[in-house]
Amino acid sequence: MWWLLLVATLGPALLLTALRSTDPSPGWAVQAVAFTPVALPLYAAALLLLLGRALTGGRSGRRGPAVVAALVVLGLGGLHAWWWSPLVAGTPPDAGDGARVTVMTANLLKGRADGAEVVRAAVDNDVDVLVLEEVTDDALADMERAGLDELLPERIGETGASIDGTMVLSRAPLGEATAADTFTQTWGVEVDLGAATVRLLAVHPAAPVDPERWHADLDLLRDVARDTDADVVVGDFNATLDHAPMRRLLDEGYADAAAETNAGWQPTWPANGLFPVLGVPLPTSVAIDHVLVGEDVLALDTRTVEIGGTDHLALVADLVVVG
Repeated sequence: MWWLLLVATLGPALLLTALRSTDPSPGWAVQAVAFTPVALPLYAAALLLLLGRALTGGRSGRRGPAVVAALVVLGLGGLHAWWWSPLVAGTPPDAGDGARVTVMTANLLKGRADGAEVVRAAVDNDVDVLVLEEVTDDALADMERAGLDELLPERIGETGASIDGTMVLSRAPLGEATAADTFTQTWGVEVDLGAATVRLLAVHPAAPVDPERWHADLDLLRDVARDTDADVVVGDFNATLDHAPMRRLLDEGYADAAAETNAGWQPTWPANGLFPVLGVPLPTSVAIDHVLVGEDVLALDTRTVEIGGTDHLALVADLVVVG
């Protein structure tokens, strides 16, 4: 029984460590990387099992291997804690002076999200710029009936038939939009805040069900963000901070807003019980929606908001332009 428990905890944890340390290609492996934080409690459980065996193992010849294994597990758990630590450790930046802007991103699940709730969330959080993914004609009409036009009169982007629609809506003037050739729509646009202009990139790369396209889209987004000197990159990335392509994007000089504010773990998917496995709805456990900020923008706060009808939580970030 002890061995079964050890294998059940240590096996998945070791697999997650190996996958997080590489840039895997198979779809199942890419998707598994999203659950890297789960390895922390698994290593903790394995450590307790090994320590228990070391303390109750009788002769020193039996205790020795358990002690060595416990030290290895402790080191691997520490590695995962280090990977996770940017979300909770460090000193959040001072607010400073500069133009303030609140950004919200919401994936509407093929237009099925409750449009009135989206607008209400934008009102409640005093949103200046709203980025919508998977927005359809019907979803846009629902939001317009709830007062979207009056709240955020400026817009760029296009609706789609299913997952392909991406739009940016703003109370501040928007410049001319440029599109990137991702699987679903990605748009770059300048937002005129009066005291400053922000170059925003609204993104929705392919999901890792098509891992080759997923890699290509995220690598393209990295190039576009770098080449356009985007200040804010926001949307449903279909990737967590544990995925290698996301880390390469961050290496271009970006910070995740949740990490910069030490907001802790803020998973955004799956929400509302809309992704069951073997008939059991998965809890919200994966952070794939992000707001990334460049060197001239600081994040002050991030939070998630539940929206009915969609499998994503909306993500809100309060930002200040300092450059």
